[in-house]
Amino acid sequence: MPQIDPIAIRQGDRLALSRALTMIENNAPESRALQSALFPFTGHAHLIGVTGAPGAGKSTLVNQLAMGLRQGKEGQPAPKVAIIAVDPTSPFTGGALLGDRIRMGGLAGDKGIFIRSMASRGVLGGLASHTAAFVTILDSAGFDLIIIETIGAGQAEVGIASLAHTVVVVEAPGMGDDIQAIKAGILEIADIIVVNKADRLGAENTIRALRVMLEMAQGKSGAFDIKGKHGLDALLPTIKEKQKPQPGWIPPIHTTIATEGQGIAPLIEDILRHGEHLAHTGEWQQKEAARLRRDIQALIRNTLLDQWWQKQDENQFEEILADVLQRKYSPLEAVERLL
Repeated sequence: MPQIDPIAIRQGDRLALSRALTMIENNAPESRALQSALFPFTGHAHLIGVTGAPGAGKSTLVNQLAMGLRQGKEGQPAPKVAIIAVDPTSPFTGGALLGDRIRMGGLAGDKGIFIRSMASRGVLGGLASHTAAFVTILDSAGFDLIIIETIGAGQAEVGIASLAHTVVVVEAPGMGDDIQAIKAGILEIADIIVVNKADRLGAENTIRALRVMLEMAQGKSGAFDIKGKHGLDALLPTIKEKQKPQPGWIPPIHTTIATEGQGIAPLIEDILRHGEHLAHTGEWQQKEAARLRRDIQALIRNTLLDQWWQKQDENQFEEILADVLQRKYSPLEAVERLL
């Protein structure tokens, strides 16, 4: 694969950017030097994670968010937006549909938006093994906002919390969310909660269950704002009267109909407000430190495993595996012998 000039990426060359991401996804040896050269120019992008169960409408919501974010604030240049859409990999064929890119086809004409799909390749947690590396490249290319859409794996899909600055959890009525909301897991990582498809029957129950769960987590009553219309304003008419200033960030609940673009503007306002909150309180740097710590730990694990396999005698491994199959050794004893 030909060498890629880091300067071309920093200048926004989309062909060089695409080739760099492909190089990383293919584990090309040259990708390490490229990431190292670009890393000093990172740390500026606002990373927005969008996660939730399959069928909640994440891709449509991301499509609307990208269009809304591109409008920017009055009197300021429009921000550049990148989207990383992670799609599940088949455990049988190893392939991925990359369907999120199909759904976002309407964004293709905007030169200020860059979309890249990537396959999870069996990695758990809703992300792919190279998602963090993709973020490094896109951040260095000058994108102001990077939206990372996870595959939609349910409660265990919490890997995004270690990568994104702002995590948007998307729920939808009629999918058991009034029960799922009470369970521990994905909801605990939310900075902002979105009840999408809010025109569906059962939206009120979903909102109510989410609010109860959040109040239990905070140990307070009436501390959460429900933003959006669609017949939900009468659900808790006194909620705003009960609100009091609270320390820290309190996850707001938004209602949207992404297919019609309803509720997107106030959602974007809170996403940007959360970024400002992180910068003002110093949590931005804390999140960056935690993210980089996890990146380094993951690289250490992968590097040590690769080095171990390179030195490992394949025959010895097969012999010990045969002994484990015959129950002569436990897997724990096998590891001790192999190491």
